[in-house]
Amino acid sequence: MGRIALIDYRAGNLTSVRKGLSAAGACVFTPSAPHEIAEARAVIVPGVGHIGATRALSDDWRQAISGAIANGTPLLGICLGLQWLFESSEEAHDVAGLGVIPGRCERLPGTVKVPHVGWNSLEIVRASTLLAGIAPGAQVYFTHSYAAPITEATVAVTTHGTPFSAVVERDKVFGVQFHPEKSGEAGLQVLRNFVGLAAG
Repeated sequence: MGRIALIDYRAGNLTSVRKGLSAAGACVFTPSAPHEIAEARAVIVPGVGHIGATRALSDDWRQAISGAIANGTPLLGICLGLQWLFESSEEAHDVAGLGVIPGRCERLPGTVKVPHVGWNSLEIVRASTLLAGIAPGAQVYFTHSYAAPITEATVAVTTHGTPFSAVVERDKVFGVQFHPEKSGEAGLQVLRNFVGLAAG
């Protein structure tokens, strides 16, 4: 099985992600330089906190990740990593996302408790490779204040004050707003599905 590159840009605890990937049967490494991404069979961009943390993904990292996508390497963004796949975020207007999915992430409405922390259900809106074997209404664990819009890339929606993209999928680019490594069997199945793509 090919190795999965887990990108570390100091925006989250990678230990739990590594543990979840290990349970899903993955072989994981953390590249120390952008050129090492070329060795990966798949790439994961995790993260929590402020979108400004993605500034650490400098042009050489962005180019390496974009190059991997162009070569057909599967990529999964988790939480902040999903938001980074979009063009921008209301959280920091001067921080550009990777832009592989059109749209801007926005703050959840003030009519509900923000941040959104806890379990919520997935409304699956179209067939998805990443969500194979996941039952409609499956509960997964969220912790976030900003959310991605619903676009043609959306495969599952969750509502907290307003509907937002909980899962996106475009070709071999995937993103989940929730934390699969903290989402029990449903989250583990998502990771297994992605690991299967890396092995394919």
